[in-house]
Amino acid sequence: MTTSLSRIPRARDAERFGQRAAAARDPRPDPGRPLETEYRPRHPLDLRRTVLYQRRGAGDPTMTVSGSVIWRVSRTPAGIATLAIRETHPGVIRGAAWGPGREWALSQLPALCGADDDAADFDASRHPLIADAHHRNPGLRLSRTGLVFDALVGAIFEQKVTGMQAFAAWRRVVTWCGERAPGPTPAPMFAPPTVDGWQHVPSWVWHRAGLEPPQSQTIVRAARRGDAIVRTVLAADDGEAVDRVLVSQHGVGPWTSAETRIRALGDPDAVSVGDYHLAHEVGFALTGHRVDDDGMLRLLAAWPGQRQRVIRLIGASGVREPRRGPRLHPQDHRAR
Repeated sequence: MTTSLSRIPRARDAERFGQRAAAARDPRPDPGRPLETEYRPRHPLDLRRTVLYQRRGAGDPTMTVSGSVIWRVSRTPAGIATLAIRETHPGVIRGAAWGPGREWALSQLPALCGADDDAADFDASRHPLIADAHHRNPGLRLSRTGLVFDALVGAIFEQKVTGMQAFAAWRRVVTWCGERAPGPTPAPMFAPPTVDGWQHVPSWVWHRAGLEPPQSQTIVRAARRGDAIVRTVLAADDGEAVDRVLVSQHGVGPWTSAETRIRALGDPDAVSVGDYHLAHEVGFALTGHRVDDDGMLRLLAAWPGQRQRVIRLIGASGVREPRRGPRLHPQDHRAR
């Protein structure tokens, strides 16, 4: 669908415009009969805490929750797939999938639920808060999607802005430029654009979505080499090798690399250095006071190879540094 520049709405109308345009595009295909599978994890599993880590905000058009069912739409190597997941009985996960990528999506269900996450060498006893959080959250697993480029693009959306801004921009661009999800989704859902599609998102869409030029330009540059990036990352031997591949891309630094590895590969040692809040939260949880990035890395060095697991357990512990000032009020530049 094309839109002339004269019909581009004002910033305050952009959301409604995008919703109407999406509804008029890609009518929901006949879902047909889904493929189904049953997964019985060999470990305790907190399904919601594990899988919903992949969601980018409550309004993510690729992921939602309806009742006891988690719905996820992805653009797999075999095509778009809609996956519905629920725990039917304790320790029994049912998955149903629609679309051309349904077999791939079902084959990845265990990894999405943390089956590849190996915590055998993790020693939680090195800090009482971590030991307690680990004991109270035995089902917390590190999920992986295997979809490197989508994770990379999502991380770039979150560079140097608040989560609220990033999630809103992601929702708009994916809804306006993505593809309607197959299957009986509880609301209209969309798969992200193809690698080639990210290159051809119009400049006015980035602006109306609220994404700044440095981020949109980084996405377009990455998309030009997207297939090569994915092949090289998946062929890499370890997290350090993956990191070298990702940070070699213009506009991708250690923070973006870590966020990509966490979601796509379930890297148990990735640390998002440079995050606005993370070092403060880790320092407060482990020592009672703030630290900077170097201090955070010194604290996390007690768990080599498992630093992301410690960060996730800190998040699950409920310990938060008290807020001492007003929340940052993000500026909306879309009316410029």
